[in-house]
Amino acid sequence: MTRGSPLLTWLGLAIAFLVAGLGFILGFVQRLPALEVFFYSVATFAIIAWVWRYYTVPPATAERTVPDFTRISAAPGADGEVAAATPAAGEGSPRAEFRAFVRKNRVLLLSAALLVVGFLIASATVSGFLTLINIISGLILLGILILAVTVSQFFAQNRSAFIGIMVLVALFAVGSITVDGFFSGQNIKSMLLFASFLGLACIGQTLVVLLGGLDLSIPFVIGAANVGLLYLIGLGVPPWLAVLLILLAGALIGTLNGLLSFRLQGQALIVTLGTGFAVSGGTQILTSIGSNFAGNVFGQVPDWLKNLAAMSGKTLWLDVPPVIIIWIVAAVLLTLGLKHTYYGRQLYALGGNRTSAARLSISERRYWVAVYAISGCTSALTGALLLGWSGGGFIGVGQPYLFMTLAAVVVGGTSLLGGYGGYGFTVIGVLVLQVLTSFLVGIGLKFEWQQAIVGLLILPMVALYARSPHIRSQI
Repeated sequence: MTRGSPLLTWLGLAIAFLVAGLGFILGFVQRLPALEVFFYSVATFAIIAWVWRYYTVPPATAERTVPDFTRISAAPGADGEVAAATPAAGEGSPRAEFRAFVRKNRVLLLSAALLVVGFLIASATVSGFLTLINIISGLILLGILILAVTVSQFFAQNRSAFIGIMVLVALFAVGSITVDGFFSGQNIKSMLLFASFLGLACIGQTLVVLLGGLDLSIPFVIGAANVGLLYLIGLGVPPWLAVLLILLAGALIGTLNGLLSFRLQGQALIVTLGTGFAVSGGTQILTSIGSNFAGNVFGQVPDWLKNLAAMSGKTLWLDVPPVIIIWIVAAVLLTLGLKHTYYGRQLYALGGNRTSAARLSISERRYWVAVYAISGCTSALTGALLLGWSGGGFIGVGQPYLFMTLAAVVVGGTSLLGGYGGYGFTVIGVLVLQVLTSFLVGIGLKFEWQQAIVGLLILPMVALYARSPHIRSQI
């Protein structure tokens, strides 16, 4: 389906009508003034239609003045002239255009189908789920998804960021409609707090993935740091020194992961998983000596650590937990550093093509070990901050981060084969996952349903924009 085709034009009008119509219905459901509802509905239709036409209809100067024949016979005739151009049989017909449309947008159509199937299953199994407001919210989410994916095709750069932001906006819009207090300051602070923990844990995972590796030891290091920190404090170690020791231990574990996985190229997943199990088990053995509470440590958490990570924490005069500020500062510095520094460019070069990077005298071993060390350190930091949030040590506190860090990286659009993406993309993925989780909790879905829907989100995201070059291009 080419730009300017009738089918593409009608599709744009249908999307504009769908979104405007949903807004019109929603306005009356919320009992807004009729004139205001009508005005905004017309304005919405006009804006979407104009944007669609701008991106899909070729300019007048580019229009062809002759028929666009797709097949030309180049064999010269008896008189030496080229035979007349003839259109291919069946091409240009509505059926052929429809088949071309399905082939081109099969991932989007599959994603929409999964969303509809999930909605129908939830309606059949969750009591009270099938309501008018949920139907309207589902249609709004579907319409924004279609619009986002279609318009994103015209963005050569940062397509994944555009789709992620559109999904984030859609989730906020739907959540604000369906969940009371979703857009309140308290709920936004709560979402940012939990997003901060996940975002800090994703720092190392993002750097590792940019090199083409994986770090599955992250949740185990988080749990070990959470328990180990409180254990050291209970032994009488000054809290500030205990935190430094935990961060150093996390960096050493990461360094070990880097050295082993570099020596055993292609086995990073198994190596880090084995290291994680060893660290988790060793921590439980150490902390359970003379105790009846294996895997759990009880003690007094310092007030300053509670202030860093608790909902009631304050940053100077702001009623904002300091961990949120810490994450924002770290995200800005890391995003700019990866893009504008010498080390960041070398990291992308290694992830994109290690052979070319080696010819430029870039030390793969040094970067490989360094990113794993950073991953271990940030994981330990996350575990320490979670201790301030919960007030008690628990070895399993990091288990939700086992695949959530990878999910955030993938949803953000960073390539799992390395060389493309960045932490700015991961921030978008973290926010999408956190807002989605809060929304699912708000509408009363059970944990197993939350997992299923997060999985349905990850699948189309990977198919849409996380596809990478073949592995042979990196050898």
